[in-house]
Amino acid sequence: MNFQNNEAMREANPNLNAVTGGVSFSAATVIYIFVSLAVGIIINLSAIETGSDAFVYLSYIAAPLALAPAVFGVMTFRKIKFREAFPLKCHPKYYLIAVLLIFGLLFSLGWVNDVTVMFFKLFGYVPRTQESYFPDITGWKIIPAFIVIAVLPAIFEEALFRGLLLNSTENGVGSIRAIFIVGFCFSLFHGSPEQTVYQFISGCVFAFVAVRSRSIMPSVLMHFINNGLLVILYACGAFSEDGSSLVLSQSGNITLICVSAACFVGGFVWLILDKTALKKTVPGEVKNFFIFASVGILLLAVIWISNLFGVG
Repeated sequence: MNFQNNEAMREANPNLNAVTGGVSFSAATVIYIFVSLAVGIIINLSAIETGSDAFVYLSYIAAPLALAPAVFGVMTFRKIKFREAFPLKCHPKYYLIAVLLIFGLLFSLGWVNDVTVMFFKLFGYVPRTQESYFPDITGWKIIPAFIVIAVLPAIFEEALFRGLLLNSTENGVGSIRAIFIVGFCFSLFHGSPEQTVYQFISGCVFAFVAVRSRSIMPSVLMHFINNGLLVILYACGAFSEDGSSLVLSQSGNITLICVSAACFVGGFVWLILDKTALKKTVPGEVKNFFIFASVGILLLAVIWISNLFGVG
């Protein structure tokens, strides 16, 4: 693989490093927990029923409300410029690669969630129903649901994970390690045992696209398509009653899996063969990241474990 030194970026802004990446993840986690507690208090005081539209909307809004001040607070404190954290321009081919990859992830790797659920059920895990992820999206109500479920996460989650976190961490730990670190953080932040493996894979793929394209925009597109298409499919009644699969004939399902798998493999190979240089690892920066990200990792690990065993 083609590697490059990180000296130019470090000289341009020495704060764009693994420490900033770790701080941003811990800050986002702490603020997210406080916002979630505030949302929980509002839900209890307002006697909002679990599973109701208001409950689902408040649950989705908590993350954007936390990530926005965390990202821009760390950027201000560490003196990170917008273009350093959120590079925008890239070659159009990366948008095509992004579409191929997200199509592949959605329709050829869904079995990963099923296997993960089967494994955790051995420990008494009770998975969420598909309905608990969505508010009422009939008629015009799909518009606010689309904004909250597809638009806001695509903007604010990407701003943290494939924006500030990736571009800071990569400059210290190197491109390859940064891809796996961002995938790990992305998966852990969601706190969903049943989607842990799938979200780790997705987080790594999103980060790989961002590393090759040197832009946050293709991953924003991928995130938007992923969430938005799920909303549309659910609104159209395309899922089975248990929400685990699409309502298709056997031949249609096989065709969809084969085509989407081919898209994923093709997009992934295209990225591997890309000539964009990868950054090298700076000694000691991996340790620095985990030291400063440890608060966020520990707090989210506790939440993940409590979700696995149904505590709280």
